[in-house]
Amino acid sequence: MKKNVTLKDIAERVGVSAVTVSKALSDKDGVSDEIRKTIKEVANELGYRYGNNTVLQCESGNIGVVIANRFVREDENAFYLKMYQNLVQALARYNFYGIMEIVTSKDEKELVMPKLLENNKVDGLILLGQFSSSYTDMLIHAEQNVLLLDYYDKKQSVDAIISDSVYGSYKATNYLISNGHKRIGFVGSIFATNSILDRYIGYYKALIESSLDVEKKWILEDRDEEGNLIEILLPDLNDMPTAFVCCCDKVCYILVKKLKAMGYKVPEDISVVGYDNFIFSTLSTLKFTTVDVDIEAMTEAAADLIIKKVRGQHHTTGMKIIESKLIIRESVCKVNNK
Repeated sequence: MKKNVTLKDIAERVGVSAVTVSKALSDKDGVSDEIRKTIKEVANELGYRYGNNTVLQCESGNIGVVIANRFVREDENAFYLKMYQNLVQALARYNFYGIMEIVTSKDEKELVMPKLLENNKVDGLILLGQFSSSYTDMLIHAEQNVLLLDYYDKKQSVDAIISDSVYGSYKATNYLISNGHKRIGFVGSIFATNSILDRYIGYYKALIESSLDVEKKWILEDRDEEGNLIEILLPDLNDMPTAFVCCCDKVCYILVKKLKAMGYKVPEDISVVGYDNFIFSTLSTLKFTTVDVDIEAMTEAAADLIIKKVRGQHHTTGMKIIESKLIIRESVCKVNNK
C-alpha cells in the first residue's frame, strides 16, 4: 500500500520544518519566495495535493487541543477537563479524535511549538483556556485550521467560541441589585483572563446603570500573574459590601469559607454569587447562586467549526457567543438599604 505523503516528508526533503511547509503550502507569510517555490515543487513531485489556501492532504483524523498548564493544576483542572471531555465526544461524532497537549509556562514564554504541530499529527488545532497574545499568534501562523475555545484575542483575526461572560455577570449583578443590594464587590483579578475581565465588565455595567458606585476598594484580587490563586484580602471590616460577585465558583467557595471563619453568616450578613455552575457551586451545604456556562453548546459549536475548517467548507469567520443562564439557589438574601 502506498504511504500517504505528510508535511514531515516534504520538510525532510527540503530541509525545513513541517511548520514552514504548512505556511508555504497555505501561502502564509514567513516563508521566502524561493523556499516556497521549492516546497511546492517537492510537494507536487511527491503527489501531495494542495490548493485554494487549504492543504488537501489525507486527514489524520486528529484535532489537537492545547491548553496552558495553569488551567489543569490539581483540583483547578475539573472545569477544563470537563470541557475537553465534551469536546472529544463532539469530535467523535465526526469520526475525529481530540488529542490534548499541555503547554508549560516556560514553553509559552519562550514560544516553544507544541509537539503536536512539530510532528504533524493533527489536521486542526483548538486552543483551550487562554494563551498569551504572542503564543496565540505563533500558533495561528503555524497551523491553518485554528480555533480559540473559551477565550478570544482582539489582536488576532481568528475564530473563537466563548460563553457570554459579560451578560452572565450582568444578570448576576442585577439579581443582587433586585434583592436590595447597593454595596456590591467583585472578586477576581480582572486582567488575568478574557473571561474574568468580561465578567467584571458585566458587573460594572449593571452597577452604573443602577447609579451605584463602583468602589475600587471592593475589587479584590484572587490570583497572581502566573494564574496561582492567592489569599483574598477583604476590605476594612467597617466598610464591607453586602454582596460579592465572584469570577468563578471556586473563588466563591474560598470567599465563603473565609467570611464564615471571620464570623459572617452567608447569605444573612453577606450574599455571594459564583460563576460556571460547576463542582464548587454545590460542594458545601450552602448551594451558590451562580451563572451556568453551557459547556455542551460551546464544545458542539467548536467541533462543528473546526471540522468545517479542516474540510474546507464555507463558514463565517468571527466570534460565536454562547448564552449563559443565571441559576438561583441559596446564597443571596434580600436586604433593605443596608
